[in-house]
Amino acid sequence: MIQLKTITNENFDECIRLDLEDEQWKYVAANMYSIAGAYVAITNNDFIPMLYAIYNEEAMVGFIAMSYERDARGDYFYDIYRFMIDKRYQKKGYGKQALTAAVEILKSQPQGKASVAKIIYTKDNVVAKKLYEAVGFIDTGKTNEDGDIIAHFPLEN
Repeated sequence: MIQLKTITNENFDECIRLDLEDEQWKYVAANMYSIAGAYVAITNNDFIPMLYAIYNEEAMVGFIAMSYERDARGDYFYDIYRFMIDKRYQKKGYGKQALTAAVEILKSQPQGKASVAKIIYTKDNVVAKKLYEAVGFIDTGKTNEDGDIIAHFPLEN
């Protein structure tokens, strides 16, 4: 059973040692970078980070970084800005279960009200596209400044 647990002193080292296949690193930053970036975001009041290790039973199988932010119009949203499953645990259904668990957390609006959760992926990452759509993310037809696809998950009915 998949569970999301916050990053702590006890699981930090294991989290930063999670690994991907070489060709997958072009899609995601290292977990150490994501954790350090969360610290900078907090100190600069950029956004509220929510970092979790993904566990299957007692085994750490991945990492997910989410945030609560405000866009240029002043609207709040949740963002899933990093998501990875260690190469040893891929193709076992953990990614879909973990993303579903993450969406459930966001539906509870833990940091405040928001109408959507966002996730961004590159056009050539067909595995991510398929996974995100299977969980309920909808391609908005918009891209960010890097040309990456922006998908939304509605949090309010």
